[in-house]
Amino acid sequence: MQVGELNDVSNDTSLDTQCSCVQDPVISFQAQLPTPLKKAMNEFIETYPNWDQYRLIQAALAGFLVQNGVDSRQITRLYVGNMFSSKSLSKINYSD
Repeated sequence: MQVGELNDVSNDTSLDTQCSCVQDPVISFQAQLPTPLKKAMNEFIETYPNWDQYRLIQAALAGFLVQNGVDSRQITRLYVGNMFSSKSLSKINYSD
């Protein structure tokens, strides 16, 4: 999904996202995002093309839960996998 597919709704942004874990059902939800948060997400995803809105939301939710005491090996793996994979913050140079 392209970053530009996030739609502005009034001063908020509607975001559909899906989380799929190994052998777990997909859960969809819609959330209203304030415009500054949407803008920051877009800028981050444009800077780091290895990320998309789904991975960013998944990492943010997992990180929040881990930092606030959720004791789940699966959640911790999602957080660590998204944040610290070897390609997580590498920039792609398409001119090479």
